[in-house]
Amino acid sequence: MDTSGLLKAIEIKGSQAALAESIGVSQQTISNWLKKTKAGIAAEYVLPIERETGVPRHELRPDIYPPPQPMEAA
Repeated sequence: MDTSGLLKAIEIKGSQAALAESIGVSQQTISNWLKKTKAGIAAEYVLPIERETGVPRHELRPDIYPPPQPMEAA
């Protein structure tokens, strides 16, 4: 699992601890998401991270939220 979206969210909040506090988890949980790249961010925290940081859900968990497709001209 690509961790670039999570790293971007951490950078926006300033630290793992700040991101963790803003979504109601421990800093260790954030650290585990970074280490366990196969699992990635727990699905129930994708939308709260998006809300708190503005990082799009498809950058956080593209396996659940595929990138938006461009609109085709009619």
